[in-house]
Amino acid sequence: MKKTILLAATHLAALGVGFGLGVYYLPILVAERAPEASQLAAAAKSAAYTATFKKDLPGSDALHWGTGTISVTPHRIVHQGELAPGPDYKIYLAPSYVDTDAGFRAIKDKSVRLGSIKSYKGFITEVPAGVNIEDYDTVVIWCEAFGKFITAGKYR
Repeated sequence: MKKTILLAATHLAALGVGFGLGVYYLPILVAERAPEASQLAAAAKSAAYTATFKKDLPGSDALHWGTGTISVTPHRIVHQGELAPGPDYKIYLAPSYVDTDAGFRAIKDKSVRLGSIKSYKGFITEVPAGVNIEDYDTVVIWCEAFGKFITAGKYR
């Protein structure tokens, strides 16, 4: 009986560790290739605004963070930096600066989702027609799957 319980416990622990590693590594394995540095620089050149992603925000932690520069143009958002890899990242424009899960949940319905983040070492996201960057002042990266704040930068 003890042997059966021990085997069940060790197999469940191994399953849990494997699942956790899969959740962490799968986004890395399926990530799109980031744009070349020259593409990012060229796209950021006409930025109307810039912001900075920092690792040390109250809502960020060792597994959920972003660093680098965000360049905001009327037609695109350009990130030159790095994001902690994770599943189901979305980029939002928010009407006010937030730096925690609770803060973003409180304004999420007033924010506009621009799209999905598919690379973690820089990206270019198009601003959809009809979205005016002047109506917002912050770029937020949010994990939809787990409802987790990743990072944010205030550009105005």
